[in-house]
Amino acid sequence: MKLIEECEEKLKDKFKAIEDIAYFNQVKVLNAFSELKIATRHFNGTTGYGYDDEGRDCLGKIYAKVFGADSGIVSSHLLSGTHALTVALFGLLRPQDTLFCVSGMPYDTLRGVIFGENNGSLKDFGVNFEYCDLKGGKPDFAGIEKKYKKTQNVKVVYIQRSRGYELRDAFSCEEIGEICKFIRNSGFNGCIFVDNCYGEFVEKIEPIEVGADIIVGSLIKNAGGGLAPTGGYICGKSEYIDLIGKRLTAPSIGLEVGSFEGGYRNFYQGLFLAPHTVAQALKTSLLIGQAMDELGYKNYPSLDKTPHDITRAIQFDSAEKMVNFIREVQYASPIDGYVTCEPWDMPGYDDKIIMAAGTFVSGASIELSADGPVKPPYIAYFQGGLTYEHGKYALERILNKIG
Repeated sequence: MKLIEECEEKLKDKFKAIEDIAYFNQVKVLNAFSELKIATRHFNGTTGYGYDDEGRDCLGKIYAKVFGADSGIVSSHLLSGTHALTVALFGLLRPQDTLFCVSGMPYDTLRGVIFGENNGSLKDFGVNFEYCDLKGGKPDFAGIEKKYKKTQNVKVVYIQRSRGYELRDAFSCEEIGEICKFIRNSGFNGCIFVDNCYGEFVEKIEPIEVGADIIVGSLIKNAGGGLAPTGGYICGKSEYIDLIGKRLTAPSIGLEVGSFEGGYRNFYQGLFLAPHTVAQALKTSLLIGQAMDELGYKNYPSLDKTPHDITRAIQFDSAEKMVNFIREVQYASPIDGYVTCEPWDMPGYDDKIIMAAGTFVSGASIELSADGPVKPPYIAYFQGGLTYEHGKYALERILNKIG
């Protein structure tokens, strides 16, 4: 506890900066609720086709307003971040189009979506894929320009904001804006698409406000505030949202249908809580990062700046230490805290993965969680924390085990 208290003292100014961002975003969310006149009737569920589902429609509108977009889709039928990204990409891309990723190779679970063989991937439907590696963890603008000039029919430029299982900092909105400006100056007039997972509400602005056309994320990460039981969001320009809506349901129907009998209160209340909840996760991330740094463990993002997403990558010198770190996160969890995590072959990943997620919402990474592929250089990816106090307790357990 002495080490933790020393870390807290060193982080006072950074904690204050995070609280200022949370206040700004809380006011932004409250103003959106007020402008759209959200009332208890919007919480009501519907069945069947869901025609005239006011709660569903207003949920899309409020997310769009908060994120600075024209319109939005928020749906319980988007089952994960990967599913939301898949629906959006299939809605935008056609045979012979090219998807160009400028942030390196996408996250593991999306690779099968893009270029899987005979599994219904974009590649199976004739969509081409190109990507440009990062340079020192940052966009390689010279490489992007060179690859773009050589590539035909680029329809969507893709940016992954968070690190995935890579050792790099998440992109700030300022950096995303620089990418958008560079791409436009290169002559691209198609859709700039940002995977915004883990990045919502960590800054005062969102990618749409700096030039992105579409942003996509999961409701069991930042945007759901720890209350949304499932779902995802897609926000952006109306012309693109219309196309994506036709993929979510059917080309002849679009966003006119979609019911959820359980009701929408947790989705609305989760959005209301999200700025505060994200601040709790960011403060937890900094505390763990500071403590691990004091003990000599290399971790990312660097502690000299406010993080641009809620995840932290911590490098260990052995599989045993990495596994012990993740197990302590599980042991500190309110749900399944008695369970010992083991590495296993998880669908969508290339290596054995160990995951700690003793969460109220299954797999919710806005709640305290940790995971990683058990292979050199043995990196644990830590994220979330609904309350700072929970994260502090988990760190105490971790330090007692590996410190």
